[in-house]
Amino acid sequence: MRTYTQLTREQRYQIKALLKAQHTQTEMAEILGVHKSTISRELRRNRGLRGYRPKQADNLATQRRQRLNRACIPTHHWDRVATLLCEHWSPEPISGWLAQEEGIVISHRWLTVAHAPVTGRPIP
Repeated sequence: MRTYTQLTREQRYQIKALLKAQHTQTEMAEILGVHKSTISRELRRNRGLRGYRPKQADNLATQRRQRLNRACIPTHHWDRVATLLCEHWSPEPISGWLAQEEGIVISHRWLTVAHAPVTGRPIP
């Protein structure tokens, strides 16, 4: 099974060069060793009026990563969630209890994704 890795700045510059050489997205994917949907998504997200610009694309990707990191819950809140999960609480009651008792707002859907890795059990 492959693991997900984001494109590097160097790969983005390679994409620019391959576009200039008129390679197809499939050919670019084979050359870079990524799935063709990665190339398609990269071009769709980062192609503007002036075409694909790798420096700008890399900056936008960095901004997207930073926005995601801000959405993460603090460690002390996660420790409380992990404790409740290990006590066999399910995500919906945890979400409600945390909001009511401790003022922590965490989506039960997000907790559902986090549930199995913490407890080692499948989601109920």
